[in-house]
Amino acid sequence: MSTDTTATLPLAPPPGPRPGRAGSTLEAQAVSAWFGTHKVLERVGLAMAANTVTALIGPSGCGKSTFLRILNRMHELVPAAQLAGRVLLDGDDIYDPARRPIDTRRRVGMVFQKPNPFPTMSIYDNVVSGLKLTGRRGLDKDAVVHSALTRAGLWHEVRNRLRQPGGALSGGQQQRLCIARSLAVDPDVLLMDEPCSALDPTSTRRIEDTIAELRDEVTIVIVTHNMQQAQRVSDHCAFFLAAEGTPGHIVESGPTDEVFTDPRDPRTADYVAGRFG
Repeated sequence: MSTDTTATLPLAPPPGPRPGRAGSTLEAQAVSAWFGTHKVLERVGLAMAANTVTALIGPSGCGKSTFLRILNRMHELVPAAQLAGRVLLDGDDIYDPARRPIDTRRRVGMVFQKPNPFPTMSIYDNVVSGLKLTGRRGLDKDAVVHSALTRAGLWHEVRNRLRQPGGALSGGQQQRLCIARSLAVDPDVLLMDEPCSALDPTSTRRIEDTIAELRDEVTIVIVTHNMQQAQRVSDHCAFFLAAEGTPGHIVESGPTDEVFTDPRDPRTADYVAGRFG
């Protein structure tokens, strides 16, 4: 492929999911977590069905982001971090000693709160940067870039400047570039940690549209403090809470409509109504 800064890939019909493509199931079983002696999660259990969007909601400091990182073995990268319980990906424990962390992280991608493209690396190279790290060599990189950027809703905006730095994009475009980078390794699950918190309303809407389009091919778990966003994008919700001096736990989980309109626990009702948090 040309290295010219205006290079584009050949036009082709936008690629869709592979035949038979489906996301994976995730299930947390009695997950507890510590940072040193500080316990941050207490026996969290949650089933996340394939090809659904699960929103994790709750006040700051209740363990949502920690739980999200546990789902792809990023928690263990923190010094003194500890974990109990199991996380099953399609029924297999991702913390089995025989399982390599990199294998889990290829299948379970992560998009962070702050867009983090490699700023001096081109848009094209940002997208393909994970292929070597995850051992996916020998692929048609042009096809991977086209597919990932299309699925992330960014292709038509950047197709004429694929060799320009990713850091030159707007904040919303950078976040979609990070989504494309995650999608390039063909994950089964995509974790999103407040992906819209730093974005304007227009960029937020585009990210939400991308989430809606991706749910047919990947399983999505999203942390959000925006209750309206949780209602718009998710099929299921889990409400986390941590009383003062106690670790976070799930108060209630279920279909999003039920959690928001007919919650079983009065603490859930108070939170989704904005009475605290």
